[in-house]
Amino acid sequence: MSGSDEQVISNLERMSPLREAVMRAAIGALQLPPGSRGLDIGCGIGDLTLLLAEATGPDGRIAGLDLSWPAVHCARRRAGKSVHAQRIEFANSDMGALPFARGVFDWAWSVDCVGYPAGEIFPILEEICRVVRPGGVIALLGWTSQTVLPGHELLEARLNAACTSYGPFLEGYPPRAHFLRALHGFHRAGLTEARCRAFVGLVQAPVGPEIRDGMASLFDMLWGDAIGQASTADIEEYRRLCSPDSPHFIGDIPEYCAQFTYTMFTARVLARR
Repeated sequence: MSGSDEQVISNLERMSPLREAVMRAAIGALQLPPGSRGLDIGCGIGDLTLLLAEATGPDGRIAGLDLSWPAVHCARRRAGKSVHAQRIEFANSDMGALPFARGVFDWAWSVDCVGYPAGEIFPILEEICRVVRPGGVIALLGWTSQTVLPGHELLEARLNAACTSYGPFLEGYPPRAHFLRALHGFHRAGLTEARCRAFVGLVQAPVGPEIRDGMASLFDMLWGDAIGQASTADIEEYRRLCSPDSPHFIGDIPEYCAQFTYTMFTARVLARR
């Protein structure tokens, strides 16, 4: 496993407790049928695959798919320790060429992957529609905003402007290809009943160790790799507030509160033409 793979997997593991409640809310809103069969595209370490298996009950079956072999290996290891192990399978594959037969799934779901944060999703949606039965649901979710430095909103705005982690993934794409314009791709793919909905994740003090670690990981993912592009004063303040080893770590203040949002786009697959 490369250092990059290890870092990605570590970040996903650290972020899992932070986003679990909001992911449970999104899954609950889908009202997945008991006993249904679903596909988790871009499953990563499989933490959400396990939540989906829980939601579909003892007769449900879930397939998780990810392009990263180390992530799939991690997902299999984690799932093997759960009560849902026999109902989950994982595959290492490209979402543009799904290794499944036509119409085998009742629904498909993807978080921070399909069309995120930007990309041409029409060909991928066509491939997803191929493996989801007519009337089945497709749900795409993506992290879309955050306010995580309460009392330092101007610093947060400057950090977002100077060193956003999304920048390299947005350059060169027209507005209609950005994730928040996913309905454009849905309509082009001929999906029906297209809807969008936002889910808010909240963090409030006192912050336990798992959430504290998740917040530190989030700060690093949002701004850490490109922090050198910020001003000297902002870099110093970032390190003072966002380093978990700092005595001024913002997650430790008694009145700490933060929020982040995920946007979910859903639609149904039409009958085959």
